[in-house]
Amino acid sequence: MMETNTLYREHILDLYKNPLNKGIIENPSFSSKCYNPLCGDEIEIQVKLDEDNIIENVKFLGKGCAISQASASLLTEEIKGKTLEEAKRITREQVLELLEIPIASGRLKCALCSFSSLKEGYTKYNGGKNESSN
Repeated sequence: MMETNTLYREHILDLYKNPLNKGIIENPSFSSKCYNPLCGDEIEIQVKLDEDNIIENVKFLGKGCAISQASASLLTEEIKGKTLEEAKRITREQVLELLEIPIASGRLKCALCSFSSLKEGYTKYNGGKNESSN
């Protein structure tokens, strides 16, 4: 079990050093930012939808701790190619599971900053209506 936890921690550090989907989308369908004052995490999620509301591209910008950056990398990978409705059904528990390490209560905001940004972004995109209760 200890070796497995070490591998997952190494994976988090690798995503911190080599994040997936970090960058800018020109003319995104929507974008939103999250700021976690406790840790200094800043995450902006940018989503580009096609005409069928499928997420054709998703990027993030930001800085922060290894957990926030890894979570943003993993979340953007998870939603790429999904419909917006499928992305809306992702729960905070699923985001935490993507990290594959235990997250202490004091680090939950770090792990969920990208998720909060995504939720706020699609809520604004829908004119303030968030059909998902996650």
